[in-house]
Amino acid sequence: MTHRERVLNCLRYEVYDRLPVVHFGFWGETLQKWQQEGHLTAREATTWGDGNPADVAISRKLGFDANYYSTFAPNGGLLPGFVPAVIERLPDGSRKEVNGDGVIVLVNDAAGSIPAEVEHLLVDRQSWEQHYLPRLQYAPERLAQASVNMGERAAPFAQGGLEYLKHTAGRENPIGLHCGSLFGMLRNWIGVTGSAYIYADDEPLFTEMIDTVANLAFRLVQDTLATGAQFDFAHFWEDICFKNGPLIAPTVFEEKVGPHYKRLTELLLRYGIDIVSVDCDGMIDSLIPTWFNNGVNTMFPIEVGTWNANIAPWRAKFGRPLRGVGGMNKVVFAHDFAAIDREIERLKPLVDLGGFIPCPDHRLAPDAKWDCVRYYCDRMHQCFD
Repeated sequence: MTHRERVLNCLRYEVYDRLPVVHFGFWGETLQKWQQEGHLTAREATTWGDGNPADVAISRKLGFDANYYSTFAPNGGLLPGFVPAVIERLPDGSRKEVNGDGVIVLVNDAAGSIPAEVEHLLVDRQSWEQHYLPRLQYAPERLAQASVNMGERAAPFAQGGLEYLKHTAGRENPIGLHCGSLFGMLRNWIGVTGSAYIYADDEPLFTEMIDTVANLAFRLVQDTLATGAQFDFAHFWEDICFKNGPLIAPTVFEEKVGPHYKRLTELLLRYGIDIVSVDCDGMIDSLIPTWFNNGVNTMFPIEVGTWNANIAPWRAKFGRPLRGVGGMNKVVFAHDFAAIDREIERLKPLVDLGGFIPCPDHRLAPDAKWDCVRYYCDRMHQCFD
């Protein structure tokens, strides 16, 4: 049985020979550390990307079967993006930059964290119509500019393009269709506070922004599927929650974004894609009803965090149609083998629920110990083979 069959059968409550052991990638600093320790080659550490050949090689060394995040992703973002530029260098060595989203951010190379947002270009209708709306129009080259991460299958794809994806024979790992972001990307452009102000001050503009992004995503998904390409699952990205809950009011998310999810998942289902996942960190509980009731049936990566998230209460509320990939607390990789054993024991009853595949609940951070990750993979194979 292939890893692809294992993943799909598990999420569909069908028979599989063993549980797939999957991951969600790595921080660049983690790979650099592992290279310095002699575990990775320079090429593996510097060329890694979700599902690409370096990812396949690293997965094999560690003992993972696959990276769940292997997708074909049409370009649904700003086209063209803003040209990144340094606009000010500060005495402490940090600098202010304009990033590809048109946001001014404070960058500190020594901080090892996401740059702080300083100022947003998108603040009102004028800035929307001048700088962003023109960059969100459909263009055929958006499909040609797709981000493609398919491991060993990348070379045949490069030769055959979407024609190659019309065939699933010999496909070892699952390949998803990335359907974009219906609010998270917009939140990146305007900021959390900015999105609240625009909703309060100009609700029609707020609605227009979401509709524009969603309509572009729908067109790209529609055109991709119309080629005859075959995908094993569909996937969205949002990242619109933090440790205490969502960064948007759940009622607003349901009203403004929910219908677009419904339209997209109905389109996917017409093409036989019945596993649809969403990537959102943080405490997602109050947004799950919108996703689930509008066709998104797989939560990922189920960040455990300080709020101790896991699939069990969601399954109790929504039933077996609610699936999950993730929920393995990645922080144990910084500890020892005993901590990993305890984490696997915690996961066992969740796996027994069915429709759930454990996966580290985010990219592995620089404190992850190579030997601990190896031990985790070995123990997962021993416990669930």
